[in-house]
Amino acid sequence: MIFRIMKLLSRSIAKAYYNRGNAKYRLKQYNAAISDYDTAIRLAPDYADAYINRGNAKDELGQHNAAILDYDTAIQIKTDDAEAYYHRGNAKYKLGQHDDAIADFDTFIQINPDDAKVYYNRGLAKYRLGQYNAAIEDYDTAIRIAPNYANAYNNRGFAKVQLGQYTDAIEDYDTAIRLKPDYADAYYNRGNAKDELGQHNAAILDYDTAIQINPHYAGAYYNRGFAEVQSGRYDAAIKDFDTFIQINPDDAKVYYNRGNAKNELGQYNAAIEDYDIAIQINPDYADAYYYRGLAKDVLGQHADAISDFDAAIQINPDYATVYYNLGLANADLGEYAAAIAAIEYYDIAIRLKPDYVDAYINRGLVKDRLERYTAAIADYDIAIRLQPDLGSAYYIRGYAKKLLGQTSAAKQDIRTALRLAIKAGDAELKDKAENILRSLNE
Repeated sequence: MIFRIMKLLSRSIAKAYYNRGNAKYRLKQYNAAISDYDTAIRLAPDYADAYINRGNAKDELGQHNAAILDYDTAIQIKTDDAEAYYHRGNAKYKLGQHDDAIADFDTFIQINPDDAKVYYNRGLAKYRLGQYNAAIEDYDTAIRIAPNYANAYNNRGFAKVQLGQYTDAIEDYDTAIRLKPDYADAYYNRGNAKDELGQHNAAILDYDTAIQINPHYAGAYYNRGFAEVQSGRYDAAIKDFDTFIQINPDDAKVYYNRGNAKNELGQYNAAIEDYDIAIQINPDYADAYYYRGLAKDVLGQHADAISDFDAAIQINPDYATVYYNLGLANADLGEYAAAIAAIEYYDIAIRLKPDYVDAYINRGLVKDRLERYTAAIADYDIAIRLQPDLGSAYYIRGYAKKLLGQTSAAKQDIRTALRLAIKAGDAELKDKAENILRSLNE
C-alpha cells in the first residue's frame, strides 16, 4: 500500500515538473524545460510524454540526434504513440534522413490517418527526394483534410514548379496568399513562377510585396534584381543586388549577376571588380571567368581575356561558348598564328555544339582573312542551312564569291541579303548590300 502511495505521489510530482517544463517550453526556455523534463523522467521513468516533450525541446535547440533518442524511448514505452513517430520523423527530416522520416510518417498515418500535418511533412520529405508527384499527392491529402492549410498550398505550388507546371503553381500560391495575406514566401514563390513564364514585371510586383512584409528577405531582393535584369532595368537590379550583399556578403552568384548588370550598362571595369569577388569566393566559378573575359575583351585586354577563357575551360571543358569567344579573342589579335588558333577554337565550339551558327560565321570570316575563300564559303553554307533567314550570312558569302570571281553567284547572294535586310528593317545591311550590288553591276 505504502509503495503504491509513494508511486502515485512520485507520479503526481513528476506531472508537476512536466507541466512546468511545458510552460517553459512555450516561453522558448528550452534548456530550463529540459531540466524539468529530466526531473519528471527521474521520478517516473515510464513517462512517455515527458520523453517526447524533452525531445521536442532538444530538437528546438538543434540537438536532433539527442531528440531522436528521446523519441525512441517514448516509442519503446508506448509503441502506438503517433506523436512520437511524428516528431521523430521531423527530427530525421532535419538531419536529411528523408527515407527514414517518411517511414515514421507512414507509421503515424497507420495510427492516425486523419491528421493533415503529417501528410504535409511527408510531402516535404518526398520533395527533398525529388519525388515531386508523390509530394503533390500528400499535399492534396493534407488540403482535403484541412482546406485552409496555406502552407500545403504553397508547397504544392513549389512541387509543381519543379515539374514545370507554372500556371498551376501560381493558382496554389494565389490560394495560399488569400488564406494568409502576409505570407512572404508565397509572394516570393509566385514571383519565381511568373518569372519562369516571362512575366517579369508581374514577378517584380510579387517580390515588392514579399519585401514589404519582410524587409530582410535576401532572396526576394536577389530574384527581383534578376527579374529587373530580364526587363532591362539594370540600375534597379544593381540596387537590389547591393541590398542582398548587405544582408549576405558571401554569396558569389550575386556579385556575378551584379557584374552582368554593370556589363550591360557598359561599366566594364566595375563589372570586372564584381567578377573578381565572385571568383575569390568561388574559385571554380566558370561563368565568372567567362564573363570577366568578355569584359576584358571589350576593353581591348585580349591576352587577359584569353587567360580568363582558358580558366573557364579548365573548370568546364565542354563550355562551347567559351571556345567560341576564345576564337573571337584570338581573331582580334590580328596575327597569323592567332588566326589559326581562332579557327581551332571555333572547331571545338562546333564539335561541342554542331548547330552553333555564330561559330560557323566567324570561322568563315577568319578563313576569309587568310584568303581561304572556298573554305569560308563552306562555313557560310552551313550557317545558312541552319538559319535560312540570316541576311548577314548571305552577304558575307556573296562577298567571298565576289573575291573568287564568281560574279553571278555573288549577285544572287547579295540580292538575297538585300531582301532579308529590307524585311528585317536592317538599314546598315541594306546599304552595304546595295553598294556591293552596284560594284558588281559596273
